[in-house]
Amino acid sequence: MPHRTFSHRLFASFLVCIVFGLTGLSFGQKVAGPQPVPLPPPVPAPLDEAYPGTIALNVDLTNVNDRIVNVRETVPVKSGDMILLYPQWLPGNHAPSNAVQDMAGLVITANGNRIPWVRDRVNMWAFHVDVPNGVSTLDLSFQYLAPVKPQQGRISTKIADLTWNSVLMYPAGHFSRQIQFAPELRLPEGWKFATALEMKSQSGNSVQFKDTSLNTLIDSPLYAGLNYKRVDLSTGPDNPVYLDVFADKPEQLEITPDELQYHKNLVIQAQKLFASHHYGHYDFLFSLSDTVGGKGLEHHQSSEDGTRANYFTDWAAGVAGRALLPHEYTHSWNGKFRRPADLWTPNFNVPMQNDLLWVYEGLTDYYGNVLTARSGMRTLDQAHDVIAEIAANFEASPGRKWRSLDDTTNQPIISAHFMMPEDWPSWQRSYDYYPESDLVWLDADTKIRELSGGKKSLDDFARQFYGIDNGSYVTVTYTLDDLVKALNAVEPNDWAGFFRTRVYQAEPEVPEDGIKRGGYRLVYNDTESGWMKHMDHSRGTSFATSIGFTVRGGGPNSEGGASGTISNVIWKGPAFKAGVTPEMQLMAVNGEAFSIATLRQAILDSEKSSAPIKLVLKRDKKFITVDVDYHAGLRYPHLERVESAPNLLDEVLAPVK
Repeated sequence: MPHRTFSHRLFASFLVCIVFGLTGLSFGQKVAGPQPVPLPPPVPAPLDEAYPGTIALNVDLTNVNDRIVNVRETVPVKSGDMILLYPQWLPGNHAPSNAVQDMAGLVITANGNRIPWVRDRVNMWAFHVDVPNGVSTLDLSFQYLAPVKPQQGRISTKIADLTWNSVLMYPAGHFSRQIQFAPELRLPEGWKFATALEMKSQSGNSVQFKDTSLNTLIDSPLYAGLNYKRVDLSTGPDNPVYLDVFADKPEQLEITPDELQYHKNLVIQAQKLFASHHYGHYDFLFSLSDTVGGKGLEHHQSSEDGTRANYFTDWAAGVAGRALLPHEYTHSWNGKFRRPADLWTPNFNVPMQNDLLWVYEGLTDYYGNVLTARSGMRTLDQAHDVIAEIAANFEASPGRKWRSLDDTTNQPIISAHFMMPEDWPSWQRSYDYYPESDLVWLDADTKIRELSGGKKSLDDFARQFYGIDNGSYVTVTYTLDDLVKALNAVEPNDWAGFFRTRVYQAEPEVPEDGIKRGGYRLVYNDTESGWMKHMDHSRGTSFATSIGFTVRGGGPNSEGGASGTISNVIWKGPAFKAGVTPEMQLMAVNGEAFSIATLRQAILDSEKSSAPIKLVLKRDKKFITVDVDYHAGLRYPHLERVESAPNLLDEVLAPVK
């Protein structure tokens, strides 16, 4: 054994000498590792210079059965290297969200000859083309393949939402406002359409639109369908506003006189709030459908709005979603006309920065809810309940302890990169810059009213900040300093410090000062508001403020989820502590088969019992029984009037005379 050990060592030493001798290395020398391959040159930065010529765009929307849109483009060019871009960063989505994977079949020709293209190795939305000598135009053809799964896509056999960003490519190197397009559209037979674009001519089902900039084109989507009604909401000839309604069935277009008046009131109250408008005419492009998914996306002279098919025919069921149109209409002023400076980009492939989304979206959400109440679309009690629900959800969710409201403005970009919803949203936080900002701006509104002795309000800020340049369509950007300066002009205060603590710092306390200063307090009881019983619970019924989760019930829902599937388990809540996790399926409650009614009754009964609530759950193929130690009842949130305090909240929600 000793001899063999010595021989092995000698042989190993011999190998080391040979290796280091051949490589020229000695002990102590550093071995060189791999070096990075240089990245390809970046896409040229856009310049504020006119692109020569007009791009002809022909879109064929007739194959709605297969959800396939055929596109042809003719692009004026010069010989040499060029880059064609498919739009990536979309205003309103605040993320690189235009699905380039849905574009297929790209073929480029010139003078009848095929021209090769190469996708950029880093930027998947950029395509390199070597234009031969003597070529003055490129002919492009491709297909946009809209999602075919119901509720995911925006095209069905009854309704289509055509977003121009999905059906065009454009040359790199220019501001989007400096590139001209001549759009043309072919519709299915018998279909009608609505858009903010100006029509040039129509022959049968072929429509030509006036030449327009790429900026305006992408900002002017088109709705089309078989069942259509245009409703005039104008406050006068100088403020034309229309509700362009498309529905699955003709009877879903019927509007009662009261419902019509609520929508007219919306326009009236918005004009009183902003004292200006920045559009030639405004179109609510509104789909009422169970065949295409819901949507809310702002544009300068229109908005893409989609909701349930029974929006008008079952008015009582829609209280929760009633702020959709007010929110998107507000965006014409806040987000489109006035926009945070780093959310304005020169074209649709320059990244956005989202740090002021708590103003762009958050203040819009606040004004949207205020206008919903002022127009009569929600009653005062319903408006109170919505505010209570927002505050209660944040009281139950501890994510504010580690993540600031400002950091949640990065969520659109984070979600676009990872394409997965949060498993623990109460802890991870998600798009909280919408609802939490409602509380922040209510705080600011009531603070102005308090400091000014009722002489000023956030309405004065709206008129001064968004009411400038009446009639102008040219975007005016702003910074946080501009915002603070404008608020101080309305009512002096430490607004910079106000936002620092509420927006930019992690703050465990829910910002409920606006509720308290408004003359109310948040309370909980077992009484569910009447209107909430009519809500659409297809995505689940929330028990977040009680046992601590949301659960689907009543059979398979429209999203394809199984009955009893659990989601949004509140971090460190009662169910969490018992071992309940998202995506479990709730099978039984206290020995009875699961239903929403059974679970609700078990939570009510727990108030009078020391016994835990016993849940039988299924994960994969295993059954799990857990005991949830909870005894505080259903805890529906409400606002309760504090009679000793001024009623500023109801002043905020009251219609302006």
